Amino acid sequence: MNRLARFSVSLDTRLLAEFDRHIRRRRYTNRSEALRDLIRDNLVGEEWDENKETVGTITFVYDHHVRDLTSKLTDIQHDCHGHILSGMHVHLDHDHCLEVLVVKGKGSEIRKVADALVSVKGVKHGKLTMTTTGKSIR
Repeated sequence: MNRLARFSVSLDTRLLAEFDRHIRRRRYTNRSEALRDLIRDNLVGEEWDENKETVGTITFVYDHHVRDLTSKLTDIQHDCHGHILSGMHVHLDHDHCLEVLVVKGKGSEIRKVADALVSVKGVKHGKLTMTTTGKSIR
């Protein structure tokens, strides 16, 4: 087990009050847990910036009635099959579908896949959510 280190932080009282509100909203048990999550989130972002092997999800909503849209989305996914590990397709209503793709690879490559999918005409909204393989986070 890793040893714990204690340190102090000086903050403006208004910033600390905002942080405490954040802690309550997110239901953290203490400031240390919240601070650890913030640090980990920053480190995960650096993994993506450094082009390390990472994982994430690409989520997008589209109108499946748009001409050739499903074909274009499928073609992009087939072209990027080396980065797409899994996918889920959900029919939201008569017109709209949601897709969630689990992706893995270097950060810049994953961003290209997400940009290619989200920019297709007929995709109403899309988002890349980045996370980590967990190998370098304690």
